[in-house]
Amino acid sequence: MKRLLSLAIVLLKRDGETNEKHWLGIAGILSIILLGFTSHALAVDINEKLSIGGVIGGAYQYQNVNDTDADNAGRGGLSIQAEVSYRPTDKNELFAKFGFAAGNGLNEISPFVLAPWAAPLEDDVKDINGRNRDYLLTAWYKHTFQFGESASLGLTGGLIDATDYLDENAFSNDEFTQFMNEALVNGPNGFAPSFDLGGAGELDLGNFSVRGVIMNIGENDDGNSYHFYGVQLAYTLKTSLGEGNYRLIVNGTSKEFLDTDGEDKERLVCAILSFDQQFGDIFGAWIRVGKQDDKAAVDCENLLSGGINISGKLWGRQDDNFGIGYAYINGGNTDLDSSQVAEAYVRFALDEYVALTLDVQYMQDKYDDADDPNGFIYGLRLTAEF
Repeated sequence: MKRLLSLAIVLLKRDGETNEKHWLGIAGILSIILLGFTSHALAVDINEKLSIGGVIGGAYQYQNVNDTDADNAGRGGLSIQAEVSYRPTDKNELFAKFGFAAGNGLNEISPFVLAPWAAPLEDDVKDINGRNRDYLLTAWYKHTFQFGESASLGLTGGLIDATDYLDENAFSNDEFTQFMNEALVNGPNGFAPSFDLGGAGELDLGNFSVRGVIMNIGENDDGNSYHFYGVQLAYTLKTSLGEGNYRLIVNGTSKEFLDTDGEDKERLVCAILSFDQQFGDIFGAWIRVGKQDDKAAVDCENLLSGGINISGKLWGRQDDNFGIGYAYINGGNTDLDSSQVAEAYVRFALDEYVALTLDVQYMQDKYDDADDPNGFIYGLRLTAEF
């Protein structure tokens, strides 16, 4: 614990001075360290019907970049998500998630197209999708129809998050416990929206499953309201090697996105393959391949990403893990020619609830007629799940 506190103080130093924004991430990290001593009391099942939980993540990242006007600097951020679930019966659930945050981390000063930390930070939890709604991320009702032992249909409606249903991946899907960079959390050309009105269906038929999402989004970057549609087909294969999941995701929108001339409105369309496979008790691997239509103005057209996961069982700590991933994004029809991201992290479980992650990223963007920023981002993340 003393080593963690010393590391936090060292990270805050910059030319002998401290910056208020640096304190945000470290304050969050220190808060989570304190939470680690009391978290056993926070994961609460009030009774068999009502439960509360959530996640608190604090991170500090420092960028050392070249060929750009952006400064070499560090920033911190704190993200808090609290959840309440009420299950009056085993087939019905009412759920709400609240998000609070302090600071935007490096995301507000990064010279790169993709965010170094994909967590919902301060700007993300205010005026959500132009709805003039703060902090309430999701609120929905779900009813499940059971058809025998291996078949079920779940229907959900309310404020939902499309990424809860689409583009799942066992090793590359959680910015609090796995990779931090946006390119390695979900497919960055997949444009699945979060925290708005919609409905979702979840059909499970043994090893085969179908997910469908329809949403109305209050506002895109062009200031237009639009509809989102997404479908995921998935198959789970269990062999002597371990479990594998193979998914096809197709997303689309209504015609509310401006083209490169800023005159006509076009729709977004993309398809993504997302696979993950376990190889015994220690190793796992994943891959994503995706393509987006470029009739509208888009930064990311083609995606190829993948990586490996190594369980802490290899060094006698089964709750630890090590991950390494890489993503190559072919630019669309804007000035971006391509973007590359490489990231490696090691996550240490401090107890049942709290984990410390050491993270390093290398990013490079190439433009047709501009500087090509590149450099390293070093990160420290502490997460408490309860």
